[in-house]
Amino acid sequence: MDFLIIGAGGFIGAITRYLVGSWVGQKWGRTFPLGTFCINISGSFLIGLLMTLLTEKLMVDARWRLFLVVGFLGAYTTFSTFEYETGKLFSDGEWLLSAANVVLSVFFGFAAVKLGEIIIRRI
Repeated sequence: MDFLIIGAGGFIGAITRYLVGSWVGQKWGRTFPLGTFCINISGSFLIGLLMTLLTEKLMVDARWRLFLVVGFLGAYTTFSTFEYETGKLFSDGEWLLSAANVVLSVFFGFAAVKLGEIIIRRI
């Protein structure tokens, strides 16, 4: 049963990732991998928020964590795409953009996780 719960969350997360990435790319262009950046930062925020909410604030069935965190966020966020796009920037001679993608993604991803945790802990 857990596989179905994770799969359902993953199905929705993958579609959401595609829609958000496409929208960001159409709105702001594709020179910098902003779609993946936005997806990973928002996913980092959501994992900080949801894990804190589900483990410290709410007494809910553990399957919610499987659906939301393992399934949805597991499919929504994308480390492999981040790595590919960073490598592509580097290969294309865009060393500064490549480095900016690494530094900004790690910094803002960590900050987003912490912000999610802080928000839930203050409620």
